[in-house]
Amino acid sequence: MFDAGAMRYVVLQLIADKPRHGYEIIKELETLTGGSYSPSPGAIYPLLSMMADMGQVDIIKEGNKKLYSILPEGQQFLDENRNMVDAYMARLVENARGEDGGDLRTLMHALKDAVITRGRGPRTSREHVEAIRAILRRAINDINQLS
Repeated sequence: MFDAGAMRYVVLQLIADKPRHGYEIIKELETLTGGSYSPSPGAIYPLLSMMADMGQVDIIKEGNKKLYSILPEGQQFLDENRNMVDAYMARLVENARGEDGGDLRTLMHALKDAVITRGRGPRTSREHVEAIRAILRRAINDINQLS
């Protein structure tokens, strides 16, 4: 969804909103996008280290976790780039929604969960599985028929 440069603005803004752990940043990005985007730890943690090296964030060790908080240089960077930061934050939310505010990725995940839950339980019968297959085939057909 974002390149590393754009992600820097967003992550720094999240830290400016309140100090956060890396995992909290990942989860907040997922929440902001309605589940349509969740960055990998391999994208977030190196970025956090880079921002610490640049003097934009401070790291406080709490056992095995690190709490990241904004430093004056990081706040200055955000202030100087406010239009860009606001545009990227808005893009996060916009990409999660369709024109009517529906969130397709969240609906797809909910459908997947329902299929797995209803299709694999100990009380799942062969009839249940066939009914699920029929529903999915109809949904695929209906979607493909859209012009």
